[in-house]
Amino acid sequence: ALGFEPDFHWMPHLAPEDGYVAAQHVFRSPAVIVAEGASVLAVVPDLDLVGGRADLPWYLDYDAPAGRAFVGMSLTSIPTHVLYQKSPGMTLEPGALELGFFVTAYEDRGDPIDPINPWRRVARFLWERWARPLYDAGEPNRVPMARYVERTYDWAFESWADAVWQEFEIDGTLVGAPQFIVNVTQSPNYPGEWEQREFLSIWNQAWFSSLRSASGVMRWAQRAGSADLEAKAKLTKALALAAPMRDGIFPSVIRTDNDSVTIDGETYRRPRDWDEAYWTNSNRSPENLGVSTDWYHLLDASWTALLMLRWYAELEPDPELLDYARTYADRLLTLQEPNGFFPSWLHPETLEPSAVLSDSPETSMSVTFLLKLAELTGEARYRDAALRGMDAVLDGPVRDGRWEDFETYWSCNAFGQDTHVGRPFERNGMFKQNTFSIFWTAEALFESWQATGEDRYLAWGRRTLDELSMAQQVWQPPFIYVPALGGFGVMNADAEWNDSRQSLFAELFLRYYQVTGEPHLFERGVAALKSSFVMMYAPENPMAQAQWEQAHPFFGPEDYGFTMENYGHGGTTSAEGVGIGVFTIYDWGNGAASEAYNRVTDHFGQVYVDRARGRAFGIDSVAVRPIDGGFELTDLAPAAAARDVRIVYEDGSDTTVMLDGTTILTVR
Repeated sequence: ALGFEPDFHWMPHLAPEDGYVAAQHVFRSPAVIVAEGASVLAVVPDLDLVGGRADLPWYLDYDAPAGRAFVGMSLTSIPTHVLYQKSPGMTLEPGALELGFFVTAYEDRGDPIDPINPWRRVARFLWERWARPLYDAGEPNRVPMARYVERTYDWAFESWADAVWQEFEIDGTLVGAPQFIVNVTQSPNYPGEWEQREFLSIWNQAWFSSLRSASGVMRWAQRAGSADLEAKAKLTKALALAAPMRDGIFPSVIRTDNDSVTIDGETYRRPRDWDEAYWTNSNRSPENLGVSTDWYHLLDASWTALLMLRWYAELEPDPELLDYARTYADRLLTLQEPNGFFPSWLHPETLEPSAVLSDSPETSMSVTFLLKLAELTGEARYRDAALRGMDAVLDGPVRDGRWEDFETYWSCNAFGQDTHVGRPFERNGMFKQNTFSIFWTAEALFESWQATGEDRYLAWGRRTLDELSMAQQVWQPPFIYVPALGGFGVMNADAEWNDSRQSLFAELFLRYYQVTGEPHLFERGVAALKSSFVMMYAPENPMAQAQWEQAHPFFGPEDYGFTMENYGHGGTTSAEGVGIGVFTIYDWGNGAASEAYNRVTDHFGQVYVDRARGRAFGIDSVAVRPIDGGFELTDLAPAAAARDVRIVYEDGSDTTVMLDGTTILTVR
């Protein structure tokens, strides 16, 4: 029972009514944190005990109006996707029973430059106590990540190419990209007839971005000297540029419709040809509030335009990319509201903005895009508009914890979409929150600090990154049957582990380390990057491979590379394959993970040496141990063949050494 009246409330999962709880399945970084002003109280369950007995599952709960927090044990049911409700039937047999937790109470005296950060101490405690020993042992995997990239591109462009790779013409221009989604029935080894899961499509949207994945292919092709892969990457770039603009606004999805075919008396969905394709937008939209698939989504457009600028700056100075992005930016500036926010959706005909999420943290994506454009063009108007947007997000969503975006309510989890958009759940004192918008905002704050040098942006960014850290997995639960360290969940009302967003998040932690010098941030980024590959069906992942073959016994070598976007999405798991899915989204799975690896490798190498602070970090299955005057490097994958390892230093210089699986090299 709390002896004060908090004005800040946090726990990892919503329990919106009496009887609902945060079940142990969502204990990624579990805690109950409350604060009254600068007075912070935090309770963390003892993860050495959690899940030790399958018949005695743990939970957390928090009742804000009653001022009560709970650590307990109970069976649970899942009445809706995905909330947990206590259910009867748990039996305690005679004998010892342990339930334990850690608690701290302290004063956090912040100021406008260094704001109160209720997550900082808890996030570090969780990482140092449970995550770091696993990290130091090489978890979540010890495989050179380049091997997974090879698996990805062999799968997408060779063994599954007939299903995955799409190539066609738009107005006489040849374009190409992997299709949005494929499923296990399209495996070369599937014994029955195949079926299209959704519709044949290619997306450039905040989740599923073919341009993002193609930039990874481009990086790999340039490094490996592959003309074929470079050509494929450029076909995907051409597709992004082919999206038709109307008054500076452009769509995010090209798709065809399905027909039904009957084979041996059974009906199957099959797609029409690309010559019947048409442009539209994401169907993850608030249709219940009048915003249909036809409406343009500025979040998606700003993300695609940002990727165009990054391609232009780092991969290929194609002037079409800069021109396209600038045309969009000029229109975007006209849409900024007097309060600084950018709207979310525009009407398909009038281009008038919707009132839905009109002051949301989706604005943060446009901030990052406009700051990048200002950097490349030197035009202050883009920078000024971006900073107005950043200040608006700081004064609203960041301070309130209002992390609402398209995915929060209009994806697989519709809970609260008719009653709680813009409104917290009273029992927990929290909004329904999604990690996407937390990430976009932490990145936008970092870029705002770089653009201005104002320390307040970095301090608020650091606070926002700690909030994001509370969705990261810091331990290996006995009820999670794949490697868990480093992966991320999605929101405080869903159940995924190892969600593909971790590949998007990874580098931001490394960048925050560069300016703060906090080692656990770099470690978090490396663990997130490694975890991006652990759901791949491949012999390099024996735990996941066993789960895949339990769920889909027909899988074989031709399927190596198939990657589910997450694990345990429905809220339960089992050693028999419950929690393993049936589809791969290349742009939100193996293709996205490969892009992240290729990007981080270009920026940080396989080993990053911070001479200024006397530290070094292994990024790609390399252990680093400090010695006098330098560091020893040891390969964590001793069965691997000899391989080159690129070492990048904080001053931007680099060198390459060879590890042969046993040799210890000294770097000074």
